[in-house]
Amino acid sequence: MPLPYALIRPLLFSLDPEAAHGLTLRGLRLLHQTGLSRLYAHPRVHDPVQLLGLSFPNRIGLAAGLDKNGEAIDALAAMGFGFIEVGTVTPRAQPGNAKPRMFRLPQAQALINRMGFNNAGLDAFLHHVRRSRRELPLGLNIGKNASTPMEQALDDYAAGLRAVYAHADYVAINVSSPNTQGLRALQTDAALEALLTGLATEREQLAQAQGKRVPLMVKVAPDLQPEQIAALADALMRHGIDGVIATNTTIARDAVAGLPHADEAGGLSGAPVREQSTRVIAQLRARLGPGYPIIGVGGILQAGDAVEKIQAGANLVQLYTGLIYQGPELVSRCAQALARMTKPH
Repeated sequence: MPLPYALIRPLLFSLDPEAAHGLTLRGLRLLHQTGLSRLYAHPRVHDPVQLLGLSFPNRIGLAAGLDKNGEAIDALAAMGFGFIEVGTVTPRAQPGNAKPRMFRLPQAQALINRMGFNNAGLDAFLHHVRRSRRELPLGLNIGKNASTPMEQALDDYAAGLRAVYAHADYVAINVSSPNTQGLRALQTDAALEALLTGLATEREQLAQAQGKRVPLMVKVAPDLQPEQIAALADALMRHGIDGVIATNTTIARDAVAGLPHADEAGGLSGAPVREQSTRVIAQLRARLGPGYPIIGVGGILQAGDAVEKIQAGANLVQLYTGLIYQGPELVSRCAQALARMTKPH
């Protein structure tokens, strides 16, 4: 019987958010390794779906960012997820931005972070990935180093793609974090064309060399205007990108204006980004047509929010900030709600 998260949350919320994050990951890993994952684990809801040539046991996934180095893949899988995404990893290890860099806004069920792709680099990341049991589809999320000039961004993404390709069920290209200077410019115009052209070419070479075609997805921001969304959708299809993850965190602050920490720099996640994310999903679905894979993420704090994402056009959804506020039970609640959607009445 899992421990009620309501008993644990006050302790975690008494700590600095980043310290609580690290403690939680270490604790989950330890519990799993010692056979005590029943203290937090939930049964996996059976609601299978086929997408991207992969079999997902249900449609609830873990979003990238929670486990940047892939250290707790199996421990997190025990929460009942249908798939796991880890990263963002950069070619070289980097410390990220100065601390403090993560802030809770409990009144809004939100977080602001400006972590800045802090991670241990590709070698450490792949060491952890190789050691995982891989019971679920695993997405590996790649980015560029902060010290790499923007005009050389493709070099970092190509290096990341080459390194993770053999180990990924899909690869997510993160061009939408607000916490690496200039990164979001890669979602627009010539920069996007150059990046997608280069990555599509790299993927074809890897597919031929390794005898398998690993799906590529691009993770986009919620702050794009409709004309930008249309142009981005067209570029994804033109370059043979297999799917899109919508969305990352927002730089908008309208929904949290006046709250403590609301003016901190970084990306806002949680309940305030729900409507923006869902709107982007709907616009992407309208432009991409019915068959194009979309993973919806952003502001899922209850089962109805996951249903809303699917109704807007997402095929799968991902959680992150909702776990911080609601705990592991959110996974099964959302998965059950989506399973009820698919059952004939």
